[in-house]
Amino acid sequence: MKKTVRIGTRGSRLALWQANHVAACLEQAGIMTEIVVITTTGDLVLDRSLDKIGAKGVFTEELEIGLRTGHVDIAVHSAKDVQSSIPADLELLAFMEREQVNDVVVSFQTDLNLHKPGLVLGTSSTRRKAMLKRFLPNTTTAEARGNLQTRLRKLEEGQYDALVLAYAGVHRMEYDSLIRHILPETQFVPATGQGSVAIECARSLESELKLELQRILDHGPTHICLAAERAFLRTMEGGCSIPSFALATLTTAGTVQLHGGLISLDGNNCLKKYSQLQLPMLMRLVYKWPRKY
Repeated sequence: MKKTVRIGTRGSRLALWQANHVAACLEQAGIMTEIVVITTTGDLVLDRSLDKIGAKGVFTEELEIGLRTGHVDIAVHSAKDVQSSIPADLELLAFMEREQVNDVVVSFQTDLNLHKPGLVLGTSSTRRKAMLKRFLPNTTTAEARGNLQTRLRKLEEGQYDALVLAYAGVHRMEYDSLIRHILPETQFVPATGQGSVAIECARSLESELKLELQRILDHGPTHICLAAERAFLRTMEGGCSIPSFALATLTTAGTVQLHGGLISLDGNNCLKKYSQLQLPMLMRLVYKWPRKY
């Protein structure tokens, strides 16, 4: 294939890691690539929490404009940042193999005690804030916006005792040595899509190219699980600014187990739903229906 695939991405180090990972996979398959950095609203507005910015797709909207105009061929997102409903002229082409899904506590304090009263934990996630209030009520949360390196600088300056982050980003940026606690996913159920990289494109992209990109980038088991999680998220018309959670896993019995729910902002109320879905039905959903998840 002679076409150079233009990859749209945000400009943070983590976003560029993801884009370069996609590029490496494509180039290994003989496809030339070019990385195009696009700044999103979520990158520019750092003085407000995500739930107060007011718009869905704060990390994806400008990238989607690039897809529509042909400025880029594909856009690379953290799957957890993708809004619940995709515009009709766009589609989620692939979900790459998922990393470990857990939230982790990162700190420069080697003996960090999560049960110490008054511990200040930095996070920008409404879900994490609510869960911390529920499961670690003696801690205090503080807003922590910005890319990972900015948050770590604030941590080093003493603005927080620790940060609560997704393991995937910490691991990909090689900060594993700062992980003090891995929070159990049975309590701190992750956000929809956490740990996976999503590939979005315009529906008008050449069909032959789409099929080739899917073949190289899409991880079937991850796609099935994220389709289930995103179907749950869509019922609440939510995105990364609401305190929802969903985690789907494949079972040896040939089903998908979905654990999803919603937690109140104060952490006092938590609605959970467990579902078992037959795998053949989900495979039809993923591989035969239009990819609008």
